[in-house]
Amino acid sequence: MGCIHADRTIVPPFHAVYRQYFDFVWSSARRFGVPLHAVDDLVQEVFMVVHAKLAGLERPEALRSWIYGVVRRMASDYRRAQRTQVAAGILAGSYGDTVSPQPTPLDQLNTNADLELLSSLLEELDEPKREVFALVEIDELTVPEVAGILEIPLNTAYSRLRAARQAFEAALARRRERNRGRD
Repeated sequence: MGCIHADRTIVPPFHAVYRQYFDFVWSSARRFGVPLHAVDDLVQEVFMVVHAKLAGLERPEALRSWIYGVVRRMASDYRRAQRTQVAAGILAGSYGDTVSPQPTPLDQLNTNADLELLSSLLEELDEPKREVFALVEIDELTVPEVAGILEIPLNTAYSRLRAARQAFEAALARRRERNRGRD
């Protein structure tokens, strides 16, 4: 059973939150640049934070936004830690552990042409536009929800989305034109 706040809003139980938001957390972590081999660990850490803080959530109606914020911060922390480790030269590979350059069967299963194309097109967008675009077009959040998550003015969110859509379409058209030239 979930917790009931004084304003009568209900915080759902953790197991329901986990089931409902697992895919969202996993895909958000990937879009934030967390490599496939580290996503499961990061997702587990995100849900540990969610579990620890869920009962004290002040705005249960903004649960999805709050979870997105947790993923965003943890992915940023992960990338920062990776940069620090690389700079310090202490990655696991430095100690003689070998990582196969061959993709695992899971990697091969997860890789297909459409996802690769989407990923490469998203990479062409600058981070603020990519973030708004992905939240609206992939995660199907509303623009007001995105503005709240990113803590930006609503008009800025709409402007970034419009610019991102235009840039995405232009990049897709360029890609199609290049592919036609190869045929």
